[in-house]
Parts: sequence; structure tokens; C-alpha cells
Amino acid sequence: MIQLVRPSEERKEQAIKFRQKFFEHGESVINGSELFDKTEDYTEWCRTIDANTKEETVNPNWVITDTFFAVDAQDRIVGIIDLRHTLNDFLKDFGHCGYSVRPSERRKGFAAEMLRQLLDVAKKAGMKELHLSVEKNNEPSVKTIIRNGGVYERSFEFDGEQADIYRIAVNSEIGFL
Repeated sequence: MIQLVRPSEERKEQAIKFRQKFFEHGESVINGSELFDKTEDYTEWCRTIDANTKEETVNPNWVITDTFFAVDAQDRIVGIIDLRHTLNDFLKDFGHCGYSVRPSERRKGFAAEMLRQLLDVAKKAGMKELHLSVEKNNEPSVKTIIRNGGVYERSFEFDGEQADIYRIAVNSEIGFL
């Protein structure tokens, strides 16, 4: 159905069109994009996310992070997801990953499959569990997390929004029902 691939220069035109679809849909934030929504230079963004995959080159204000595009059978970008290997003080309420699906491709199971595949990446990285945050009113994302074995842990407030933290055991046999 989909495959997770690392962003590359070869996908530049397609990636910029993908980002534009969010903006046209009235969304200025693309969760899980490692600031792709804030950059104007795709090539520099690719360099930055590549540097952030290695301990020796990660930005000192970040944590080691893997970022992937989700591409469909037609090799079209339908989503983006990232995996933060650790949590610093800033990320403790945001969790180990974020993800977004192209507005026209939502409610088709892509987010659940992206997260399922990311759990395999986390397992290979030696991670035991992931913490994910979600706004209480984002029912599709809550369902995606629960579908992948997410268990409610706690609630918090950020910028006046209520959100919940869920935990997913990486070695869980529950995932993707």
C-alpha cells in the first residue's frame, strides 16, 4: 500500500507540491515534517534532516530524528512521519513521532500504516516504546494511535489546547489490528 522512504533531492518537485497541498487546505503546520512547513530551501532541508540522523551531526537543539515520506503504489507522496529517538525537555509533551497525511488522502488508512511501519524502524533502532501526543479533538489520529497499540498515559495543555499522551510498546504484538 505505502512505503516509507527518506526525502531526497530526486523528490524535490513532488515534495514541494505535497507541502503546498497543506497550505492550500488552510494548514500551516505539517506535523512530523521536521520543519518542512517552515523552510523555503528544500535542498537545505534535506541536508538538515540527514544531519539530524547521526549523533555526531545532529543539531544541538534537536535529538536524533529519522524523517520519511510515505509514498503510494504510484510513487506519490501521501504522508510524512518522523521518529525522534529520544525525548528532551521540550519534546516530553510532544512525543517520539509526528505525522501528517496529504489532505486529499485522509481517512484511507495511510496514517495507521505509516505508524505501523515506523514501529518497525523504532524496533530496529532498539527503542522499547514510543510516546505520542495528540490533541483531544483529533479523533482520526487518536484512532490511528489506538489501532497501533496506543495506551492512554496522561493529558496536558499546550497553547490552550488539551492533548493526551499515548504509549505504544514497540515490541507489542497488538499493533495494527
